[in-house]
Amino acid sequence: MNLEEIQRIFSTAPFIQHVGMRLLDAGEGWCETEIEIGQQHEQQDGFIHAGVQATMADHSAGTAAATLIRPGQYVLTVEFKINLLRPAKGKQLRCRAEVLRPGKTLTVVESSLLTEKLVSKATVTIAVLDK
Repeated sequence: MNLEEIQRIFSTAPFIQHVGMRLLDAGEGWCETEIEIGQQHEQQDGFIHAGVQATMADHSAGTAAATLIRPGQYVLTVEFKINLLRPAKGKQLRCRAEVLRPGKTLTVVESSLLTEKLVSKATVTIAVLDK
């Protein structure tokens, strides 16, 4: 597992720090993250904003993919789709991202986001690039 790249992904992404997303754990081909929900994460009706969910799904997926790359490589999202399954409300939003298919140039990851229940699912395609 490329721990150096995982640490870089979380420590040098200003927007992720601004949103308050934190890494809970990661292993070969998976990643778990969390955000403590505040008013800044909500949309006009008090639900967790779709943009927050999409950001979390994307960044967690990239981290899961990064657990499988070699030193000297990095990951970059090329496409993602998110299904918002129900209005998201809660004190925490958690995400578990799991690699569905690793590849030399493209990796496909699925992210599941939960409050008390599953609120959204995303499929993320990640490019594996050389530095």
